[in-house]
Amino acid sequence: MASDALDKPVPSCPAWTGGDLVRHVTEVYLHKTETMRRGEWPRPWPPALSGAPLDELDDAYRQLVGELTSRKPTEPALTWYQPDQTVGFWLRRMAQETVIHRLDAELAAGVEHAVIPTDLADDGIDELLVCFLADVAAEAPEELGEHLTECDGRTVQIATENGGWQLQMGPTDIVVERGHFDAEAGVSGEAGAVLRWLWRRAGDGAVRLDGNRWVLGKLRAMLGVATQ
Repeated sequence: MASDALDKPVPSCPAWTGGDLVRHVTEVYLHKTETMRRGEWPRPWPPALSGAPLDELDDAYRQLVGELTSRKPTEPALTWYQPDQTVGFWLRRMAQETVIHRLDAELAAGVEHAVIPTDLADDGIDELLVCFLADVAAEAPEELGEHLTECDGRTVQIATENGGWQLQMGPTDIVVERGHFDAEAGVSGEAGAVLRWLWRRAGDGAVRLDGNRWVLGKLRAMLGVATQ
């Protein structure tokens, strides 16, 4: 699939071609592998890559899998998410990184997206809301700016077949609670579709949107900031 899109634009990643996407994923895989090996962020970075892009991607993937499977998920590892400094964080993060960038490659190639297993999609939703959106609001609220402050405690319910999350947004943080609650606005649908919508890889037609559209617009804008 990626081989069919190396020279094509990636709609979900402006200014990138499929080749840029492949290089990015290769560098991410190598970076996390080296971080676990060294116990620190690798420097200098990025490495010089001069081989065939897909061969380099395959090699980086093999190294990453080898590193992850040679360690226990509970072993310590440096990560950018302070509450979780374990190999398990990277196991989860790299699975979700692969899911999202596979979607990007599919969009570039113009092919139907592969089905995302429900449990993997639900885990991706949880990771995105807790480790990205809520963490940015806690650690760097200025990045979310008026999108966060204007929400003033507004609530959004995210729901899939098996999962539920409520976001209470603003004015100074974002609180995520797992479960089903009454909220001012809602996003619901098949888990893979909700994950794609939250990651801005699908339009509004992929999910069901209920309630206050202004609040949903604010959520969408903050997700864009948190995932850039």
